[in-house]
Amino acid sequence: MSTARPAVIFDLDGTLVDSEPNYFEATRRTLVAFAGDTDFDWERHTRFIGIGTRETLEILGERYGIEAPVDALLAATNRNYLELARASTPVYPQMRTLVERLYAAGVPMAVASGSSRTAIEAVLGGTGLDAWLTTLVSAEEVERGKPEPDVFLEAARRLGAEPARCVVFEDAAPGAEAARAAGMRCVALPYVAATVDDPAFRAADLVFRGGQAEFTADAALAWLDDLA
Repeated sequence: MSTARPAVIFDLDGTLVDSEPNYFEATRRTLVAFAGDTDFDWERHTRFIGIGTRETLEILGERYGIEAPVDALLAATNRNYLELARASTPVYPQMRTLVERLYAAGVPMAVASGSSRTAIEAVLGGTGLDAWLTTLVSAEEVERGKPEPDVFLEAARRLGAEPARCVVFEDAAPGAEAARAAGMRCVALPYVAATVDDPAFRAADLVFRGGQAEFTADAALAWLDDLA
């Protein structure tokens, strides 16, 4: 057991839990309600993975000519998402193992996500991850979302950790870019296979090119131990 490992900051969606299908459906329902039928499909959704919900809806609202304020779109999407998330949000098994083992070792941990705080709390509570992850930062609580570093820097501040002694686990290129901008190391697990050669992932310190299918808690812990 070692407490000399760096602090660990987890992205939530696509990293700890497979929530992207729920976000896609929540966004699709919102667009249908405000704009009628659109061409918004899974492929289009993947372009926004790693970007905050508000920023995503600002872009989509403009794309589909929605006149309603973005706050109305955000409220609707959050309602849709919470309904879906509470029904089912699977945790990646190896990620749960990693979180449990880091907690047992006394490693400081946080979640820093582009989701709303309500959504973060609902997912962590519904999956039981809130037993180990209690320091949470939503993009709503900082000035700029990913790929800017604000959410990760705030997580480090709340943990009392220097950014250089933090490691970020991320599934999306904007998050990996944000980690680098924050001066933190990054473990990348690309959610979208086609993005694996994105420059932000190539610059990451450890990349599981096969994403969650390749990731193991043992491999991540061994790498973290090498940093201690």
